[in-house]
Amino acid sequence: MSIKTLPIKKKTASEKDDPTAVSRKRDHIDLAFKSQVAVNQLDSRFSYEPLLAAHPDKGSWGAFEFLGKKMKEPVWVSSMTGGTDLAKTINQNLARACNDFGMGMGLGSCRSLLFDDHFLKDFDVRPIIGNDAPLFANLGIAQLENLIDLKKESEAEKLVDKLKADGLIIHVNPLQEAMQPEGDFFKRAPIDTIEHFLEKTDLKIIVKEVGQGMGYESLRRLFDLPLEAVDFAASGGTNFALLELLRDTDQKQEAFNAMTHVGHSAEEMVHLTNKIAADCDYELACKQVIISGGIKNFLDGYYLISKCSLSAVYGQASGFLKYAREDYDTLATYVSDQVKGLELAKAFLKVK
Repeated sequence: MSIKTLPIKKKTASEKDDPTAVSRKRDHIDLAFKSQVAVNQLDSRFSYEPLLAAHPDKGSWGAFEFLGKKMKEPVWVSSMTGGTDLAKTINQNLARACNDFGMGMGLGSCRSLLFDDHFLKDFDVRPIIGNDAPLFANLGIAQLENLIDLKKESEAEKLVDKLKADGLIIHVNPLQEAMQPEGDFFKRAPIDTIEHFLEKTDLKIIVKEVGQGMGYESLRRLFDLPLEAVDFAASGGTNFALLELLRDTDQKQEAFNAMTHVGHSAEEMVHLTNKIAADCDYELACKQVIISGGIKNFLDGYYLISKCSLSAVYGQASGFLKYAREDYDTLATYVSDQVKGLELAKAFLKVK
C-alpha cells in the first residue's frame, strides 16, 4: 500500500516579498471595528503633518545640555523613594535606565542619610548612572530649616558629596506636612529658608513642590533666584496632601478634604512661567524648568516642553515606578517605547 503525499504548495512571489501579508490582512478585517476613533477622541493639541519627515532614526532627538550635563532625551526621572524594602532595586533600575537612555534623575528624600549611612545603599547610584547624566539629591524644606537653626548647613553639602550628586533638590510641601498626622511645622516662609541657604552654599539647587504645583507669585520669586531649575511637581499626579489626609481620622478627612483639592496643573504652570518671562524686563536668574505632575505619557511631555519658553525637560514618577519594581528589561522596554514616541512626535506633530 503506497502512501499518498500531498503536493507542497509553492509560495507566490508576493508571499515571498511580504510574508506577513495574509495574516496582516486578516488582522485588519478582525480589528477594523475595534480600531475606530470618534472625532471627539482626537488629540486637539497637535497638527498631524504626515508629509514633512521620514521615519525618525533611533536616537534622533539629539543631545542637549541641561543642568550642566549632557542629556539625550528630554526626560527627568522624578524623585521617588528611599528607605523602603524595594528602594534599592527601584533606584538602581532607574539609574541604569538613565545611563542607557541619556536621562536625568532626582533621588527621593535623602533625609535618612543626613546623620546616618544605614540606607546609603538605597541611594548610592552614581556608579550606575555614570558621570555624564545629571543626578540630584533631595531634602525637604523642613530639614533644611532645621539645619539652618542648628547652624549645620554644611550637612546638606556633605550629603550631596557622599552621593556624588550634582546638587540638591529642595522639596517644598506645606500642605503635605499640614495634612500629615506627624508632619513638620514650618517656622519660616520657605522662600526665606531657600534664600538663606543660597547665601550659605555653593551647591547647585533645584526647588520643587510635591504634587500641588505653585502659583504665579511663588514661581516669580523662584525665577529671581540663582537656581539650576524649578521643578513644577504640579497637580495631576500623586496628591501627597490627600495621601497624608487619608492616613488620618474620618473626622479630619471630612474637615480638610477640600484643602487637598487646590493647586495648579502643569499646563497652567507653563502658561504662568511664560507670562513671568514675558512680563520681566530683565534676565531671569533661573532659566530652566522640569515640567512634572500629571505627565501620563510622551505626548503630554512633548506638548508641554514645546509650549514652554524656558529650557525644559519633563518629569515622570509613577510611570517609571510601575516598571522599575520589575526586572530591568521590563523598565527598559517601557522607556524605549516612550523615547520612540517622542521621536515620532517630533517628526510628525506640530504643537498648536
